[in-house]
Amino acid sequence: MDKWKEVTQIIQAEGACIGHNHETLKNKVKSLLTWVQVHTAFFIHLFLFIFFFLLTFVLYREKMLANHRRDKILELLQEDGSAKVLDLAKLFKVTEVTIRQDLEKLDKDGLIIREHGGAYLKNIKDQVQTFSLTHQEHLDKKELIASKCLEFIESGDTIILDSGSTTTEVARKLKGVKNLTIITNALNIALMLGAEPGMEVIVTGGEFKPPTLSLTGQKAADFFKGLHVQKLFLATAGISLKAGLTYPSISDLVVKKAMIDAAETTYLVADSTKMGKASLASLGALSLIDYIITDAGIEEKHKQVFRDNEIELIIAS
Repeated sequence: MDKWKEVTQIIQAEGACIGHNHETLKNKVKSLLTWVQVHTAFFIHLFLFIFFFLLTFVLYREKMLANHRRDKILELLQEDGSAKVLDLAKLFKVTEVTIRQDLEKLDKDGLIIREHGGAYLKNIKDQVQTFSLTHQEHLDKKELIASKCLEFIESGDTIILDSGSTTTEVARKLKGVKNLTIITNALNIALMLGAEPGMEVIVTGGEFKPPTLSLTGQKAADFFKGLHVQKLFLATAGISLKAGLTYPSISDLVVKKAMIDAAETTYLVADSTKMGKASLASLGALSLIDYIITDAGIEEKHKQVFRDNEIELIIAS
């Protein structure tokens, strides 16, 4: 600002000094104009640098948001089997055009199959016909957790077994156990245990979800009204300090809550890879559960989270 003021003063003085030290004045003005030109170029380059930096950042952020959204869409399809463009647009608060672009990318990647107005999970018919679940990873951890669960199930108990790969392993371990009543929303668990002698299996109603072979929605939740059972073995997709218990499907939330309300004691069964992760929809705070049964891979910081919430941690090993 001082330089600009100096230029103004010199120009004003020039009219009064014509013919007097004209050459000196001319050189000084030329020097100042050169300074202005150099610094103007500097500020232009600085502006262009900032502009392109912000543009690159925005484009990168948009790409990351798109990738995150597509991961969540795929997670939802792996849970529900299919979804409509309109519903996805409302859920993720984006335009239908954006969702169609997401589905097109997932389709090109060979992960889903697009259809008019939506999409469905690839190979879903084969999975249902073979009664296979989509999430079969970390089975060694899930088997350990299932074996530990048996220590908390007694003859004469009425228990709820939630749908899921870990609770399916619990059901597998229950074969041969007598005098049990099992309530479940998982058709694969019902078929696995339904013919076991000395075991009564009760299945909820509800809407069928092919990938998880389970029943969900308000009708499934209504089944638990007025029921009182000793124990619930609850599954989850992710456990987050901020979001609490999380699930890929919104329709499951009412069912999980109804299960918890019907049970005297709730055991959350989740392997250590689910700690610190958040899925699409939050059921609520960790205080909804009484115990968590997990594997020895759980990190100390996650152990502390459960201690802080007064939830008893049970390690399967």
